[in-house]
Parts: sequence; C-alpha cells; structure tokens
Amino acid sequence: MSTVDITDELAHTTEKDAPIIEVSGLAVDFWVNGEWVNAVRDMDYVVHPGEVLAIVGESGSGKSVSSMSLLGLLPPNSRSRGSVKLNGREILNAPTENLRKVRGNKIAVIFQEPMTALNPVYRIGFQIVESIRVHSHMPPHQAKERALELLRLVEMPDPQKAFDSFPHQLSGGQRQRAMIAQAISCDPDLLIADEPTTALDVTIQAEILELLRNLHKRLNSAIVIITHDLGVVADLADNVIVMRTGDVVERGTVHKIFDEPEHPYTQELLAAVPRLGYTSEGKTVRAGAPVLELRDAVIEYPGRRRVPAFRAVDQVSFSIHPGEIVGLVGESGSGKTTVARGAIGLLPFKEGSAKVEGVEMVGIKPGDLRELRKNIGIVFQDPGSSLNPRWPVGESIGEPLKLLGDFTDKEIGVRVEELLDQVELPRSFRNRYPHELSGGQRQRIGIARALALKPNLLIADEPTSALDVSVQARVLDLLEEIQAELGFACLFVSHDLAVVDRLADRIVVMNHGKLVEEGTPDQILRNPQQAYTKRLIAAIPVPDPTEQAVRREERRRVLDELKASGVQVDDDETPSRPVAGGVSGEPGLPPELPHA
Repeated sequence: MSTVDITDELAHTTEKDAPIIEVSGLAVDFWVNGEWVNAVRDMDYVVHPGEVLAIVGESGSGKSVSSMSLLGLLPPNSRSRGSVKLNGREILNAPTENLRKVRGNKIAVIFQEPMTALNPVYRIGFQIVESIRVHSHMPPHQAKERALELLRLVEMPDPQKAFDSFPHQLSGGQRQRAMIAQAISCDPDLLIADEPTTALDVTIQAEILELLRNLHKRLNSAIVIITHDLGVVADLADNVIVMRTGDVVERGTVHKIFDEPEHPYTQELLAAVPRLGYTSEGKTVRAGAPVLELRDAVIEYPGRRRVPAFRAVDQVSFSIHPGEIVGLVGESGSGKTTVARGAIGLLPFKEGSAKVEGVEMVGIKPGDLRELRKNIGIVFQDPGSSLNPRWPVGESIGEPLKLLGDFTDKEIGVRVEELLDQVELPRSFRNRYPHELSGGQRQRIGIARALALKPNLLIADEPTSALDVSVQARVLDLLEEIQAELGFACLFVSHDLAVVDRLADRIVVMNHGKLVEEGTPDQILRNPQQAYTKRLIAAIPVPDPTEQAVRREERRRVLDELKASGVQVDDDETPSRPVAGGVSGEPGLPPELPHA
C-alpha cells in the first residue's frame, strides 16, 4: 500500500450506509521460542455507521489482539495477515507514518485503564488539545475551546476544572470521561473500546455506558467494544462475536446470542455470569460469639501539614458470626476496604470498639496483634502482585507456617500439599512460579495461603473482580465449598452485588465511610430502603438485552424520582473529603498516606 493511497483514504468519503470497517481473514501470530504461535485465526466482521459490535471472550481468546492489530499497535514480535479496510481502503500493515494519520483521526481507542493511558505529568486539557492539533491546523485558542466543548459533551461535572487538572486529581469515572473526550476529539469514524468499564463501580459504569450510547448515536460513529462483561454487552451491543483461543466460535445479533446461544462455549459463558436473585438452599449459621464485632468503629487518617484529618470509617457497627459470610459493598472511596484492613490490623481503629475473636483492636499492642493474626487470613484483589514472583508458589503458601515457627519443613510440605488439594490444584504446582499460572490459578494459590493457618476469620478483598466470568464462577464455588467445610467467618468485600447476592448471608452497604443499610440479601437487594442502595442496584447491568433495556429505563426513573425528592444524585462525584492542596492519589486520601 503506497503512502498516497493512505493519505487519500483520510480524505475519502463514503456513502452513508457503506461499512466503516471490513475485516476479512485476519490472522495474528507471535514469534515465541523460535516459532510462530497463532493468536487469532481467520477472523471476519463488518461494522457500519451507528453500529456497536461486541467482541467477547475470556483472557487469551484474542479479542484485544485482533483489534490492536488494526492500528499496528502490537509488539515487534508479531505479524498480521489478511485484510482490514477502513472506508473501503486497505490499512493492515500500512507504514507507521501513514497509520499515525489514521490513529485518533479515523480510528480512536478507549483503553481499559485511563490512569496508565493518560500521561501523568500533563494536564487533561493539554492532552486533549494535543490530540486535536496533531490532526488539524487549529490554533491553540480554538483547540482549547474545542477541548472544553468535548468535556461538556462527555458530561464532565466541571469542564474547566477538569481541563486544568492532572489525571490523578480526577476520580476513576472522570478519568474515563476525559479519555473518551480525547478519543472523540477528531470525530473518528470508529471507536475501539477495550474493557472501558472493567475497573469502575456499577454506578459509574452505568453512566459511561449511557454516555457511549448517546455519543455514538449523536456522532453516527461505529463502536467495537472488547469485554468479558456480558452485562455490558447486553446493555450496549447490536451484534456480538464470541471468541475462544483465537477462533470465532459464534456470531449474531445481541438477542440471538443471549436468547438462542448455539455453541457450548457461549452457553457456558452465559451460565457462569452471576445474576441478582441467586437462590440456594441456605446455610446454617453456626452459634457462638461474633468472630468480628464492630461497634461505632472509627478509622481516621491523621492530618499532615495543612491537610486536616478525616474519617475514612465513621461509627460503623456490624458483626460476623462463625460460619457466616457478610458481604461489604459500596463504591470506591466508601470505606469498605479500609474496614477490611482495619479488621486484620493493617490500619488502626481510633475510636469505638472493634473486636476480633473477642480481642479489642482499639489500642492493641503489637505483640498481641501478631498473636491475633494467626487466626485471620486475607485474600487480596490482585493475586499476581500479592505473590512473590521469585518464589515457587509452594513457598508462598507455606510462608505463614514458616513465620509461625511451630512447624518442621516436612510438616510444612505436607500442609502445602493438603492446601493444594483443597483448592483443587495439582500438587506439582507447588514448584511453579506465579507467572506460569493463569489468573484463576493464582487466585486459588492466594486462597490456599490465606487458609494455611486454619483461620477463624477470612477477609476476601475483591477476590474475583479481575477474573473472567467462568474462572470467577469456579473460584466462587470453591470459596463457598471450603467455607461450608471449615466453618470460618468471612468478610467478603466487593462492588459486584450479583456476586455478593450469591455468596452472602448478610449484606452491609457503605457510602463515604458510613454504614447506609444492613440486612439479608432479600432485604437489601430485593427491597432496599435507602436511596443510595436503590441507586447501586438500579445501575447493575444484567446479561439479557431485553431485561437490560427495561432496567435502563427503570434506572432513569429511579434517578428522576430521587432528584425530585431532593436527594442529591451524582454518579461520578469528586471526593468531598479533605485532600492535600486539592490533589489526591485516591478519592479522599492524602497522597502522603498509604492507600487504603
């Protein structure tokens, strides 16, 4: 393809109903250990103006690789074959200098994590202006006006403030809006949205999906959305492609895929999605004193220099009994993870009472805390970063036993094998390193390590949020089976209410450090009393396009009713708790303090 052809393409106009992107026979390979390894095979699809195509599948299915190949964004050890036509002109494997004219101008990408995609040393406004001026001769003052217009278009609460802010000064939802503003700055024909809502709370996710829906209709652009969240697919997509290990296994309209899935893999994916209204036979909560009991508990971050102190957890009261799973839910910044870290002694309680196994945590001495931690296990959100990459996973599992000092090496080895059996992994895995395991396998190792000392209290902090739906379903089954067998109390922290509905005996809802509502799953999820809980539930997407359309309208009705009743509704608010100089590394958290 010549330089002239690509340059002509940028000015090329097509008929109104002509396809924007046509992919035919696309294959992607990677050169690994002296041979080509195939990642995508014989992929075909066509996307028209105003259409949303969802490419779904688990990690490693090839969905992201196939889309990044369109713009030449794969690493040097890759090769792409086949045909990709943008507005009728071939772009696959075009020269880099010509692809730069396509990137951002004709095809724009919304990445999964805006904090890593945005440049942390430049203000948001500068980055949007730069995108505009790279592809046009617009003078700086006009580019600034255009950037502010775009921030208003994506419904940023305070466009001028966002324009002047650095990425870390915005909340997660606001950063995602800023990235969308940057992506649409040159009116691209095609938006590629790579897991655009995975890291967001359900309320912010609902706002971003509504924004994308409105934008693509208003701009008549096409969207290719890459996701493993079938609720998002049901909410936004017109057509769906299902991928597995590099192959397209099924395709069709969104209603066809959800209502009449034909391929067994598609059926498995849909069956694995947690849904509200999960029913089980119910568990018998074992009698006995509470394992964890909070009474008006307060966790406060101390002030530093000109930063006033603030309460991350403010007079929270609830308890967990033996054999009980309590789900702790709320948006980012609600204080749920702070409570979990306080329960294990990683953060100090300042006031009130916080008892673990009857031992008061307020003012506890270091020696007593070390002794108490023998009875507490914790499963972290990201198993990859919580395991030592230099150690075989068997050493990581046995580390708590070794630190305790009460076991011989032989006893530790036997216990490690027992734990691997318990989490249904081969005993040979003890000699593998974390990078040699999948995400679900690493999370099982994390669970095994947390259970090494047979704790009476298990803290699970978002343990499945980064997993594919089928892997998530198996990890949840496993956690449920082990908990039923061992009878430990469990504090399950999550923002996924469908997962909590499946697991929890009781649910505690938090917002801005305060307990909003507490009750059984039926009370909280089927008959919520508080406006905040109603807003959380209304925002959850369900894997059914017909039902999701009804829920979308219901959500709008709920929000309108709350606004009419005088309740402040802001799905993407800027943190109101004090931060240093208006700058925060995390909502409501001074940058000098450790994240909580």
